[in-house]
Amino acid sequence: MSTHVGWPAPGALILTAALVHLGSPAHAGAPSDALAQTGRFSPDHPESAYHFADEVFGVIADAAAVGPGVIDGFTFGRSLEGRELRAFAVRDPAFPVFRRLLLIANIHALEWIPTEDALAFLLEYAAHPVPGVELVVVPIVNPDGRARVEADLRAGRNLYRRGNSAYVDLNRDWFVHRDSPAIWKALLPGLYTTSASPTSQPETVAIDQLLCPDADARSRARAQTYGSDGRPLPAVYGLAVGAECYPGSGEYGIVPFSAFLSLHSFGGFIYYPWAGRWRRPDVVEGDWRRYQAVAEAMQAAMGAHAYRPRQLARWGFFFRGLGMEIDHAYGQYGIPSLLVETTRSGLERPADLATYFRWYNPRTPDRHVRADVDMLWAWVTAVGEVWPTGGQ
Repeated sequence: MSTHVGWPAPGALILTAALVHLGSPAHAGAPSDALAQTGRFSPDHPESAYHFADEVFGVIADAAAVGPGVIDGFTFGRSLEGRELRAFAVRDPAFPVFRRLLLIANIHALEWIPTEDALAFLLEYAAHPVPGVELVVVPIVNPDGRARVEADLRAGRNLYRRGNSAYVDLNRDWFVHRDSPAIWKALLPGLYTTSASPTSQPETVAIDQLLCPDADARSRARAQTYGSDGRPLPAVYGLAVGAECYPGSGEYGIVPFSAFLSLHSFGGFIYYPWAGRWRRPDVVEGDWRRYQAVAEAMQAAMGAHAYRPRQLARWGFFFRGLGMEIDHAYGQYGIPSLLVETTRSGLERPADLATYFRWYNPRTPDRHVRADVDMLWAWVTAVGEVWPTGGQ
């Protein structure tokens, strides 16, 4: 979906009008201790409660230097403008890895609090890694879009930005469920848009290759034929190719990802597939109940004003999220996938409606980050209990 600089994407005003929680969640607590103890965060820029991109990577570099072998950074691709796409694998080096989890953030240019969440959780996980469980974190999926927002903030510009440097919404640039039979599509076409073609941008190509490094396995997943209702033929999605994504002990190791989570803002929901179909997720019988159990565990970890679990297509009876990353990871590769809309917006004062950055990012993110980090710890635990061997 193309996004126009200077005006909200289709549907954004609908979401804003639908907000009923304009205040900040009342979850008490300090920000991540590991994050609070870093000395690099002394910004001299607008929105000083947030890290700019170079500060994000500087904080991680400092943490990696303290505990060799715990944080392993690597570049897994480049953006459309050539910026590095960086990931960080976090683990206890004393134990062999038997499970891997992928956490991504900042797929939309203005959504910065997801990066704060990802950074804080990375640092806490590095301090207390679960033996045998490797966490791979991509704190900034859309570095070109973020760079534009950083430039806007420094220059005092108030522009709406969502996509990458080509104005493509990376959240709608995936293979699975790119069309919908829903009758509402004719009435609300702005809610049913996708990019021109799947994985049309280098950022989404790189994430797809991170999910499944083996090109032959990706091709076999693409070769599945989808029926009119979105079901692949045969109707066993990516299970046959999921394990084949890691045929050897290559650069990314031999353990497939057991779970995938994409952090967004705003809304206060823990979403699970399907996004593009009303029916319940069914890669494996019983998956819907598994998703609900994981999401409820995450909800319980947050305390008061916790996020609500919901299938994404059922956000509203008129809504379908087409070509989204959670349907892709789950439908193509059988990876249990979640999308979390963090916070209930940063709108705390009437004047905030005029500031696009404030729509997505609270003035003081600390208490939101603390609650979100608690939620992510619950995700790590619950996924291991509900899907002990991942989706395979």
